Amino acid sequence: MSVASNVTIVIPAYCEAEAIGETLDELQAIVARCELAAEVIVVDDGSTDNTAEIAAGENVRVIRHKRQRGYGAALKTGILAATTEIVAITDADGTYPLESLPVMLDELQRADMVVGSRTGKNVRIPLIRRPAKWFLNRFANYVCGKRIPDLNSGFRVFSRDLVLEYFHILPDGFSWTTTITLALMCDNYAINYHTIDYRQRKGKSKIVPWDAMNFAMLIVRMAILFRPLRVMLPPALICFLYAVIKTIIDLGIVGDRMVSASAVLMMNTAVNITFLGMIAEAIATHVGRRRPGSIVISGERALAHLDDEQHPRTPPQ
Repeated sequence: MSVASNVTIVIPAYCEAEAIGETLDELQAIVARCELAAEVIVVDDGSTDNTAEIAAGENVRVIRHKRQRGYGAALKTGILAATTEIVAITDADGTYPLESLPVMLDELQRADMVVGSRTGKNVRIPLIRRPAKWFLNRFANYVCGKRIPDLNSGFRVFSRDLVLEYFHILPDGFSWTTTITLALMCDNYAINYHTIDYRQRKGKSKIVPWDAMNFAMLIVRMAILFRPLRVMLPPALICFLYAVIKTIIDLGIVGDRMVSASAVLMMNTAVNITFLGMIAEAIATHVGRRRPGSIVISGERALAHLDDEQHPRTPPQ
């Protein structure tokens, strides 16, 4: 099996003292067994426990945020600090089967991003999250016009330069993975989904129930940015159908000689929404969302501008 000769593995962590040690042990065993030339960066996102201390004892590079800034912010810090073109991300809670990493790195030769899709036989996703996850996946599929097996998996590999082009739209919260998935899918990049299992996490989850609403709003915002007509045409169609039905009732059933004001209002609304969607689609298509070359400084120089980080003086292991 041929895999990438150099890869940076970024692990964001917030209060993961229960799991970070075992996760790093598993990762380093796989790196050694497959003879990967890899650097491991743990970004401690302002943990209040000894997550950073445990990680530092595992012979990996540790970058610390002085305060909690969010899952996406930790990923950005790690990606900027990476010294390789290929970057892999995973969680610190022990949920992802890291033995799939070499295969995913090999698949990256035929794709722009490879995502660990949690669709295997042994997937431990809490039941309370499954309805929201199902709805969000279907909504995202509609926006992109493509099937997305796993919208927000935190286990994936990709080209660092490609993701840097989307940094200006990537959020600092948990929706980072959802955003990059939708962005690349809507811009027709090749994303491969590698089926994996998903283990029960160690420690307490950081996701709360109302995050589902935040994810839904994120998909709407991304749809307006990438596929505005997908969002605007359904309400325009509803308004149009209401106007037609109301006109038939007014003229044919009730026998009025004039069309009601509500029918006229709904028809005008349908036309306005449609034209607004067409203008938004034209802007999205021609202006674009990428910013090629917008980040041309190296990871180390970029990190110099992030005053919340502490940087190791020694080179990465």
